[in-house]
Amino acid sequence: MATAEETRILRTAPSTSDLPEQARDVTKPGAVQARTKPMKLTEAMGNAPYLWNPVFNRGTAFSEKERRDRRIEGLLPPVVESIELQAARVMEQIQSESEPLEKFIILNALQSTNEALFYHVIIKNLEELAPVIYTPTVGEACQKYDRIFRQPLGMYFSAFRHKGRFYEIMKNWPSHNVQIIVVTDGGRILGLGDLGTNGMGIPVGKIALYVAGGGFHPDHSLPAQLDCGTDTEKLLNDKFYLGSKEKRLTGDEHMEVVEEFCAAAQHCFPNCLIQFEDFQTNQAFAILEKMRNKYLCFNDDIQGTGGVVTAGFINGLKAQGTKTKDAKVLFYGAGSSAVGVANMIATLIQKEGGLSEKEAKEHIYMIDSKGLVTTTRGDKLPEHKTVMARKDGTPDMKDLVDIVKHVKPHAVVGLTGGGEAWGQEMIEEMCKHVEKPLVFPLSNPTSQAEITAENAYKYSKGKCIFAGGSPFDPVEYEGKKLVPGQANNVFIFPGVGFGSVMIKAKTVTDDMFIAAAKGLADYVSKEQIEAGNIYPEINDLRNISATVAAAVANAAYDTGNSNLKQKPKDMLSYIKSKMWVPGKSEIDNHEHDDITNHKIEQDVKEARQP
Repeated sequence: MATAEETRILRTAPSTSDLPEQARDVTKPGAVQARTKPMKLTEAMGNAPYLWNPVFNRGTAFSEKERRDRRIEGLLPPVVESIELQAARVMEQIQSESEPLEKFIILNALQSTNEALFYHVIIKNLEELAPVIYTPTVGEACQKYDRIFRQPLGMYFSAFRHKGRFYEIMKNWPSHNVQIIVVTDGGRILGLGDLGTNGMGIPVGKIALYVAGGGFHPDHSLPAQLDCGTDTEKLLNDKFYLGSKEKRLTGDEHMEVVEEFCAAAQHCFPNCLIQFEDFQTNQAFAILEKMRNKYLCFNDDIQGTGGVVTAGFINGLKAQGTKTKDAKVLFYGAGSSAVGVANMIATLIQKEGGLSEKEAKEHIYMIDSKGLVTTTRGDKLPEHKTVMARKDGTPDMKDLVDIVKHVKPHAVVGLTGGGEAWGQEMIEEMCKHVEKPLVFPLSNPTSQAEITAENAYKYSKGKCIFAGGSPFDPVEYEGKKLVPGQANNVFIFPGVGFGSVMIKAKTVTDDMFIAAAKGLADYVSKEQIEAGNIYPEINDLRNISATVAAAVANAAYDTGNSNLKQKPKDMLSYIKSKMWVPGKSEIDNHEHDDITNHKIEQDVKEARQP
């Protein structure tokens, strides 16, 4: 049933049916009709404003003919360069900087001026630059976002200034056809807490990876920040803070803001996917439960993390030789990400092991700040923790080593964001019960991880299967080079998003995430797993994303969860054919509809009059 806010938007907003089909069809990215009239005018007018627009600007890559046609001769150096040479110059600038944040700032400035070159550089140097545009560098960038701010690179929706007008505000975005939105309220940025509108670095970074790693067209991708206030006094008292100097909204007030945003997005961009990111734990679960069957959406902290860890879990069990139905998993942390991962692994155990839901959940143990999470320890548990709380008489314990002795886990997963907490005694205890324990300290950024790769390998005598949430350097142990894995959500969310959109999924289901996890796990060869590598290399991200997207799309279509009229014969080929490549598959020059085309010609003539 529609909320009052949704009803108001549907009643007052104009229909989108008058837009050309190409402007509304998410499976046909790059249609020029999808651009708004001001963007079309800028393109048609040419001259300096054309160069100032990062969507159109190609800098020194413009040919002599393009410079004449666009009236930009003399506004650029005379040399004509290839995009490869431009990229080499950018990489030289980046590599001359020693500090990751300075590299981030260079890329941020490039994205603000030349979108195609920015994505070309990222795609060609993913392994080197993914940690710069996202974790771990994005954590520091968000902490200092109001200090390093240059250009917005997305949209801001203020709960204090724009409430009731989100649809009107959203129409200011320069595309009629948005396929992917990443939205945060900055309530819980990585392990860094409430950063308010400084959290905008997260949607901007995520969208960059959706485009570079997943194949979304940048014209159809929208980073969004909800300004719901902040409870961080340092920000409220900071003259440079970019958000409203208001205390953070909570409860129904906060939910109303999210509901208005989602309703506005769906009406403005009917087939787009909304990805929620870095909301505070209780709100994250409440939003997901309320929205997941109403809109095409998912929460990457809860479901994306679950998918990528489940993939590593699948391959880790292969390395151990452990059957899925026999595995026990200990979670250090019981927040939104931890519960999301636990739910997904329990679903895998249920499906693969032929167990009931109750039996599968008995393979999961969770620890929070008060110890092992049980229904008998005497405190009132938040709703999200009750799902995995022990109900079987498991003794209440607080000491981590004692818990490991009792549980004898095959895998330990850290998602507290609290820094180093797993010591030598704990790892040695795990090794007594499992020859190759799975050690996954997933808290971001790297400084917040529960254990370093070096210590994990040292304490386990080089036997553990290690994966962190952020990258760790290779470790030399007794003459052997050990390469830590990275359980980075980037292996999952671009493919889940792209596959969901291109198959026109109705909702994003748990089955689709299980399919994504299996697709990712299967991408890693048997030889790689035997060598202790349970995740693929990030420099192959676009192929990984295509594989994950195809698995997700197949799962959606096969379960009747797709609005696509006919299933593609070769899903992987279909997915790859839709992926954007900078410099090769730019905006298609489809004909404008006659009326719009004629009107733009008239407007251009008038604007060019002296």
